Amino acid sequence: MPLKGFGEHNLSNWRSQVLSMYGGPLEFLFVVESKEDPACEVILQLMRDLKGEVDAKLLVAGYSTTCSQKIHNQLAGVDAMHKDSKYVLFLDDDVQLCPGSIGALVAHMIEHPEIFVLTGYPFDLPSGSISSYCIYEYHLPCSIGFGFGRTFFLWGGCMMMHAEDFRTDRYGMVTGLREGGYSDDMTLAAVAGANQRVISSPERAIFFHPLAKDLSFSRYWNYLQKQTIVLETYNTTYNYWMNRGLFFLHCWASWSFVFPYLTSCVHLLVAMRMLMGASAELYSSWTTGLWLTGCIATATLIELSSMRHLSTVVIDLINALSPGKDPVSISSYNYVKVFVAGIVGNFLYPVSAVYSHVFQHIDWAGVQYWLGNGNICQIQRGSRRWRVVESSKSGWSTEEIHGQFPNKSTVWTLLSDLLMNQSCKLKNS
Repeated sequence: MPLKGFGEHNLSNWRSQVLSMYGGPLEFLFVVESKEDPACEVILQLMRDLKGEVDAKLLVAGYSTTCSQKIHNQLAGVDAMHKDSKYVLFLDDDVQLCPGSIGALVAHMIEHPEIFVLTGYPFDLPSGSISSYCIYEYHLPCSIGFGFGRTFFLWGGCMMMHAEDFRTDRYGMVTGLREGGYSDDMTLAAVAGANQRVISSPERAIFFHPLAKDLSFSRYWNYLQKQTIVLETYNTTYNYWMNRGLFFLHCWASWSFVFPYLTSCVHLLVAMRMLMGASAELYSSWTTGLWLTGCIATATLIELSSMRHLSTVVIDLINALSPGKDPVSISSYNYVKVFVAGIVGNFLYPVSAVYSHVFQHIDWAGVQYWLGNGNICQIQRGSRRWRVVESSKSGWSTEEIHGQFPNKSTVWTLLSDLLMNQSCKLKNS
């Protein structure tokens, strides 16, 4: 479990993970970047509370140098796992497991040994803010694809794989992750697709994902950037074209969703002008516009009803899989906010996607990354920045870029970096 910091629901999530039932030998590895991480003391206290009940260890992986910190922590955990481990399960700190989740995942892997990656999916529990509903609205339609048992994409928050695939660096996936890798799930999904391997999502692998009460718009915007920046990463030609296709498809779908509501506003303005005594020549367009607006309103009600039904089914399923916990109810969901979140989220997604494409930059938990040719090319912590370099003799490493850099990047500093990099490329060419 790669960790970073300590949030509102982390402790309950970690407790649900280590107490998930499994009949065989099982070890838990919590991996942090440094001993100064706020998660360390909480994890140590949890281990003391559960001493003798679970086999858990806390690992300090150190800072990443050639890949994202999450991937660095994951690979450190893989290197430290027991030599006889047959499966490895990666879990994010925001995953709330059901009591029998791990046992169910292992049983599914044993029953279907052809599976390359077994994945799950989160079901968001909005905290009440529009930002939390935006995340809920973003995830829910994607969950439909996980309901078919087999899928072509996966969620990095829950991935079970054969441990031997990591020991042998099958398909070069460990190398691809370690050498400039940013997104674990997109990289592994591309490896599976390129080699015709199976990604499976069983019906029991869906988990509550409680969202923080203090989820501000700036945190949502950063979350959205994390979703779009992965489309700029690739390590194979297949990976590149898959991400480019997803980029254009998602942008088209998002603004195709928003555009009818914009035209409806125009039609309603025309209708208001008609009621205020505008020219009778507008009558035809006025009635047609109101009819189209009515169709859009009807479609919206059907959409919200479908989302409510899907949410009810998923909540009932997870409640049934968690008999010892207080049941979650759909009654707390505000579907006016769901509608507003749908408009806001789908409008902003293409904006974030274009922003990520232009600047190739993301701030992830205080660490800034820049991409180049699909891989991480620069890493900044605080005011210090390093360049990721590839050498035929020593492999991948980093060299520090001398100078003072702002702790937080803005559009202007990113634009300045972009122009400087472009001028350097022109000089070198």
